[in-house]
Amino acid sequence: MKHISSAQNPKIKNLKALQEKPKKRRQNNQFVIEGIKEIQYAIHAGYQVEELYFSEEYSVRKTKLLAQKLMNLNVELYQVAKPLFKSLCYRDNTTEALGIAKKKEHSLHTLQLKKNPLILIAESPEKPGNIGALARTVDAGKFDALIITDPKTDLYNPNVIRSSVGCIFSIPIALTTNEEVFSFLKSKKIKLYSATLSQKAKPYTQEDYTSATAIAVGKENTGLSESWCNQSDHYIIIPMKGVNDSLNVSVAAGIILFEAIRQRNL
Repeated sequence: MKHISSAQNPKIKNLKALQEKPKKRRQNNQFVIEGIKEIQYAIHAGYQVEELYFSEEYSVRKTKLLAQKLMNLNVELYQVAKPLFKSLCYRDNTTEALGIAKKKEHSLHTLQLKKNPLILIAESPEKPGNIGALARTVDAGKFDALIITDPKTDLYNPNVIRSSVGCIFSIPIALTTNEEVFSFLKSKKIKLYSATLSQKAKPYTQEDYTSATAIAVGKENTGLSESWCNQSDHYIIIPMKGVNDSLNVSVAAGIILFEAIRQRNL
């Protein structure tokens, strides 16, 4: 295991560039994973981890078993001086390892759906924290897929991975356009339920989600774009009792998705 103590080391410069620059992630087809649990999720999901960086204070303790496992997979291992390692981490004093892994393909045709799927679709989410929270919701309910249309944020942004607690590795995710997802749903005979403030919308508890279902949510400030109005089979709304007329997108998605799960478990 090689030791690194300088921020000018080419390996450290490359790692920082992958953390900070979407263009670098696209060019290298790589991204950075922070945290042992997240790295383990990625490995279990079949991601190829190519490099692993340990803080020198942890490399002989909690990270030893992971290091041994990755050595068997021919992963490059590096021990990093404590102050330098800390400067590379987004979390404070809780990260024990950083990994560099290869991206996966996330097109619609990579999704392997069962006969009666339940899918969450998010149109153009911008905040990494919202994408991470949506992934956690899909993972919690063991839903069949998360589809993100017209994405505005890189899926492999470190903040997405951190806020998802590694759940972007544990669920099927597709990145596509609105037009492609409309055609995909029709070809698979999946009903589309769009969460909207439209006057046509019914309370979400009054719809039936027991057949093949896709539930779409939009951006918090503008909701779903107009194109969804012409493509949706049903319009749904979460009745609001207070003065506020909107919820965080991941909260709204969770409320509707778990109603669908409740119906399917009856």
